Amino acid sequence: MRKALLPYLKKNKLAFIALAVVLFMSLGAIVGPMVYPVSSTSIDLGSIKLSPSLKHPCGTDSKGRDILSRILWGGRISLSISLSAALGSIIIGLFFGLISGYCGGRLDTFITMIIDLTLAFPSLLLAIGITVVFPPGLYTVIIALALVGWASFARLIRGLTIAQKESLFVEASRSIGCSTQRIIVRHILPNALSPILVAFSLKIGSFILAESALSFLGLGVQPPTPTWGSMISLNRIYINSAPGMIIFPGLAIAITTFAFNILGDSLRDYLDPHLNF
Repeated sequence: MRKALLPYLKKNKLAFIALAVVLFMSLGAIVGPMVYPVSSTSIDLGSIKLSPSLKHPCGTDSKGRDILSRILWGGRISLSISLSAALGSIIIGLFFGLISGYCGGRLDTFITMIIDLTLAFPSLLLAIGITVVFPPGLYTVIIALALVGWASFARLIRGLTIAQKESLFVEASRSIGCSTQRIIVRHILPNALSPILVAFSLKIGSFILAESALSFLGLGVQPPTPTWGSMISLNRIYINSAPGMIIFPGLAIAITTFAFNILGDSLRDYLDPHLNF
């Protein structure tokens, strides 16, 4: 019998640390700019490329802007984009995955072809193509990532639906006259929530990397709004003279992505019915 989540986290120290990091980064993105009310966009030419100090814990960049403040604001942007894009991917993937898996036939063949075609393109290249078509900005990045990520969710949900629709409880629901909508919403979908939750947490980590890559290329949220990727891009020429301008936002990307991936793996182990804890 699987234990509750809290005892499992106490036993799995790595999962507990990952959860703590995710909560810390999320809290920092939400309340950090209020707790540390230093402007992230004010240019101070008298404080260019300062080393970390009590006044500027992470130093300043090439325009005298406080790096810690920009990391906090950039975290708010990166996490909000990743979360919104992951939710958008799930919504699209749920719709097409459930329809494809439950209905079958030619509709399933057509939707599967679209899924395979989307997955055939390199995800970052496809996201770049979408952001080039539309004006760069917050909503463009969210739409691009959602359109890139929906196919993997749809394929997962399609497979889960196919496995569930021939089960005894679904057959019993059909025999008593339950509608297709009721069977999908009340019986198939709840039994697919565990793997969907795991895929969702893993997708957030990959979207943080994708958003940072788009911002690094100048296709994400535009300056002066700070993002982790754009901070690295704007200051990469100073990597030898002031490496902190690259190291600190790079650590934010790496630690947050790693924490979400570890958390997703831990959730997969916890929600696996074949494992006993």
